[in-house]
Amino acid sequence: MSGPAATLAAVAIAAAAIAGSPGVTAPVTPALTEARRLAAVYDAILNAEFERAAAELRESCPPAPEAACSALAAISLWWQVLIDPESRALDEPLRRACADAIRTGTAWTHAEPRNAEAWFYLAGGYAPLVQLKVLRGERVSAARDGKSAKDALERTLALDPTIEDAHFGIGLYHYYADVAPAYAKLLRFLLLLPGGDRVKGLAEMQEARAHGELLTGEADFQLQQIYLWYEHRPGDALALLEALDARYPANPVFLQRIADAQTTYFHDVAASVNAWERLLDRARRDQIARAPLIAARAEQKLRDLRSPR
Repeated sequence: MSGPAATLAAVAIAAAAIAGSPGVTAPVTPALTEARRLAAVYDAILNAEFERAAAELRESCPPAPEAACSALAAISLWWQVLIDPESRALDEPLRRACADAIRTGTAWTHAEPRNAEAWFYLAGGYAPLVQLKVLRGERVSAARDGKSAKDALERTLALDPTIEDAHFGIGLYHYYADVAPAYAKLLRFLLLLPGGDRVKGLAEMQEARAHGELLTGEADFQLQQIYLWYEHRPGDALALLEALDARYPANPVFLQRIADAQTTYFHDVAASVNAWERLLDRARRDQIARAPLIAARAEQKLRDLRSPR
């Protein structure tokens, strides 16, 4: 997913980001429960260790909240879709997982309406669903779900503004609401969402990235896209991707994006070939997720890059 579609995804997801629910201002709960444990699960997801992540989720809930584990289970499926976005085999399982996460989060918010964490994970249940719908061209439905996420994170931050991972969503919204293409701004207008601020949004994202509990890797992934598409900072984007690949070497997404960035933004075919060769080597050694698929993809890319032009 790239370009305008991914922009809308970020607009819709980050529509979860405008704080200010009236009449509820004092923090009611501390930071996220079992955040360190859940961050380790998130790391397993980002490293494409999906079976290990599932096992750790089963061991983590409880004491981690059920809504947190439901949201992370959906996020795990989304990252599996990202590895092979042309396949629709996981679309329905992902939709069902998101529906379960939304039901679980909604039940928690009904039981404890002043618990900021409950609202945060309700928003988390919507995020992968929004991204899937954008990927599949369901823009209006994605925007509607994004508004639901916006309402949930709005309540999160009204109850507890110290939840830094929710502040990352504020930054995403402020940024993309300013730079979004016309059709995305129209959807924002139709949904009565506020305007944005590019500079403020980027600063908020960078600050939240430095202090968040769960979303450090996800934040780097989102920021590298912003650096490539809008900020004209390909060097910074490449540095983030290289760091992500070093931290999560079993996930092919990061090295693939490095290879693509080398040709698209640096016009360096040799560097792109090198990246695809590294990816092919990992696949042949079975050191990467979906190794047969990735090997075939890398071999085709290498043929394309090496063919006479």
